[in-house]
Amino acid sequence: MVASGYRSASGADRGDHYADAVLVAISNTPRDYAWGSPTLIADLEGRTPSGAPEAEVWFGDHPGSPAVVHDGSERTLDAWLSAEAAAHGVAPKLPYLLKLLAAGAPLSIQVHPSKHQAVEGFAREEAAGVPRDAGSRNYKDDNHKPEVIVALSDTFTALAGLRDIDRTRALVDALGDAPAVAALRERLADADASAALRTTIGWLLGEASEAEIAQIVDAAASTTSTEFAAELALAASLHTAYPADPGIVVAMLMNLVQLRRGEAIFVPAGVLHAYVAGLGVEIMAASDNVLRGGLTPKHIDVAELLGLVDFRPAAPPFLRPSVVDGVEVFAPGIADFALGHLASGTASDLELRGVSIALAVDGETVLTGAAGGRVTLVAGQAALITPDESPVTSDGGGEVFVAMPGA
Repeated sequence: MVASGYRSASGADRGDHYADAVLVAISNTPRDYAWGSPTLIADLEGRTPSGAPEAEVWFGDHPGSPAVVHDGSERTLDAWLSAEAAAHGVAPKLPYLLKLLAAGAPLSIQVHPSKHQAVEGFAREEAAGVPRDAGSRNYKDDNHKPEVIVALSDTFTALAGLRDIDRTRALVDALGDAPAVAALRERLADADASAALRTTIGWLLGEASEAEIAQIVDAAASTTSTEFAAELALAASLHTAYPADPGIVVAMLMNLVQLRRGEAIFVPAGVLHAYVAGLGVEIMAASDNVLRGGLTPKHIDVAELLGLVDFRPAAPPFLRPSVVDGVEVFAPGIADFALGHLASGTASDLELRGVSIALAVDGETVLTGAAGGRVTLVAGQAALITPDESPVTSDGGGEVFVAMPGA
């Protein structure tokens, strides 16, 4: 990897000011969560698979797995930013975390809190003395965790939000009349769709017996439906990974989304979701707050989960990019992050806000900053860019995503 090292600042007034403008390589190693794919990240990087599951590569300053800055110091990015903050009074932390995510098996169904909920929940657990590394801890920090994922594989399968309740009722009607299915149908009958879904999910996660869950899953396995073939096939697949887990039935209440390469979804606070299969670029607010709702052996706090979920049925939360001077920007309208997309084949410029991180996902790309910094990236490699190097120019040789603070 070719990196620039430090270069003199341009002197332009771009907000944060560092000792020198920086456009420099950073790197990290994959995290081996059990749900990770053994091949997707390795294939992207053009290397032999390690044989272990490779789930995520984090490009950011999160203390759980900070990237390394290749400027000669080999400091981790959190240490690099802390030193810059101490010396020059700039932001000590990034407001976002950029990831490569490779799902070889389904992730847990989960929801993230709003900022207000995170502040209140974190303070409550701190006051109660719950250790931050405790398995029963719900709030690891006091921040929200909205997120965007853009598909890199040809297809990326996800569950996102609660489906239109009439379609959910039609799916449940197709499952027959076993007693547990009838109990599920009864709970979904409330004329208030949000109330019906809240009651149903509370029952599935907190009250239904293992036998009742198994009966609903068995009914799905024996049902043939052209209209719901994809949902029933997913239920069967989830049952193989998590036998008789109540999350299988929760998943049947959710939007099943098949993203094509380059398509994205935005998951704000309160939206139930789970990534099922595929490779993507993910950007999120810098937080580790996750409340789980099934498809996991980890702790599920049903009452807390029910207090966070937005139970209103809605269409899948697709996020379409805006296009500015030929450059795509996935911007959900929050202050924490936006994600630029520099396509291969055409040279392009991208104006940056704050400290940014570029991640190459295809081909070989040369990035050049306004202050003269230059770095060459191939797929899977990343670079740190300080504001004085904005705008950054891509030579169009490959495909790059650029994370930055939001507007």
